[in-house]
Amino acid sequence: MNVFDFFVTNRAEVVRLTLEHLGLVAASTSIAVAIGLPAGIALTRMPRLRGPILGTANVLQTIPSLALFGFLIPLPFIGGIGARTAIVALVVYALLPIVRNTCIGITEVDATVRDVATGLGMTSWQRLTLVELPLAIPVMLAGVRVATVIGVGVATIAAAIGAGGLGVFIFRGVAMVDHAVILAGAIPAAAMALALDGSLHLVERRLDWRRRGTRA
Repeated sequence: MNVFDFFVTNRAEVVRLTLEHLGLVAASTSIAVAIGLPAGIALTRMPRLRGPILGTANVLQTIPSLALFGFLIPLPFIGGIGARTAIVALVVYALLPIVRNTCIGITEVDATVRDVATGLGMTSWQRLTLVELPLAIPVMLAGVRVATVIGVGVATIAAAIGAGGLGVFIFRGVAMVDHAVILAGAIPAAAMALALDGSLHLVERRLDWRRRGTRA
């Protein structure tokens, strides 16, 4: 059976696992954004913590996904078998690009622009929300794009701990030594990563003030 025939024969399962995979990525990325954006903003106000926190996030990023799942399973509340543990692991992998890009995007705002905002009488909060964040949004969204693509890839491993998703086909295909079944998981996962990356790139371009200024 080729991969096209497999898709046709098992279309209901393909749709179900694709939605499970998308759900894992959406949930983990949303949580990572909710944690990572405030953390990145906080690091711009506390430069001394920047090195240790980003360094810790870098170390966590280097842990192999299967090993991280193994570390998380025995932990109370966040561990166990299933989607909850997978989402926690995906959040860990997504945090670094989001925190780093948020921090970089804000710190790279031109100092002259900050001085002008201060000269106009803006408070630190007003300068952040009205000047720095709008200028940093394209860089911040680039971090979210990277985190999302990483999430799609790592979520395929989540099937190993019973979290579902397209990795079910990949592990099944490896066990059966069946390339069609492996591709049935790999192709939709790759298409999902490309679609999400492309969609976020379009949003990033629309919000990029430099591109708008060039077109004007």
